[in-house]
Amino acid sequence: MPEGHTIHRIARNHGKLINGCAVAVSSPQGRFADDAARVDGAVLDHIEAYGKHLFYHWDTGEIGHVHLGLFGKYTVTKGDEPPEPRGALRMRLAVPGVTIDLRGPTACTVDPPDARDTIVARLGPDPLRRDGRPEPFIAKVQRSKRGIGDLLMDQAIIAGVGNVYRAEALFVLGFHPQRAGTSFHESELRALWNTVQGMLRAGVKSGRIITVDREELGLAPGQRIPNREGRYVYKRQICLRCPDEIVRLEIQNRTSYHCPTCQPR
Repeated sequence: MPEGHTIHRIARNHGKLINGCAVAVSSPQGRFADDAARVDGAVLDHIEAYGKHLFYHWDTGEIGHVHLGLFGKYTVTKGDEPPEPRGALRMRLAVPGVTIDLRGPTACTVDPPDARDTIVARLGPDPLRRDGRPEPFIAKVQRSKRGIGDLLMDQAIIAGVGNVYRAEALFVLGFHPQRAGTSFHESELRALWNTVQGMLRAGVKSGRIITVDREELGLAPGQRIPNREGRYVYKRQICLRCPDEIVRLEIQNRTSYHCPTCQPR
């Protein structure tokens, strides 16, 4: 499932192509046809990212909502001739010279404005947003006896963090994923927020999840970090910093990774 940096990149990059334009909206697959008809030809004011959700603000006052889920994927095609629709194409957004296709999302709807607020109200703060603040995150974690690895994946606690950032942020700070939220000091949680925020921002900039410092890999300045070497513990067999084997746990129905030496219980 795409993590928060991917959603913010989509909002930024797609917004540069279609914000302020009258957009032809269609659903070649048909499942989104009724909603598409409501905004077909409307002007898109802007695309907003919040956690793992995208909101399309139309000049009609209605709000488009997309959640990619596990299988959702966008394809951007530039050129005067839009590609022939193929497969289960849920939504097509087209302006002169640009076609954006969406396949396989978990959610794709057009709703009244209050629907956006209802969704956001269920979410924790997003570290990538200007209005994202750590205090609600800190308060919710400190009230919970659940493990921090569980809490980080809960979008009602903090929005946009997925499995990779969970593993990597906890490793960098030496926190065991099963450590209870109630045991954390405020300063530790602020450090965790700042670490996640920094990783997400780097992901928005580069389009990749790279959490390792190049110096630890012995790479020369400016040398590109290979994707397979860009993480400390996620999907590794051996910890990057010590010779211990990575431990895998099932948390929130996803596999969590940690080093028992660098992240003692």
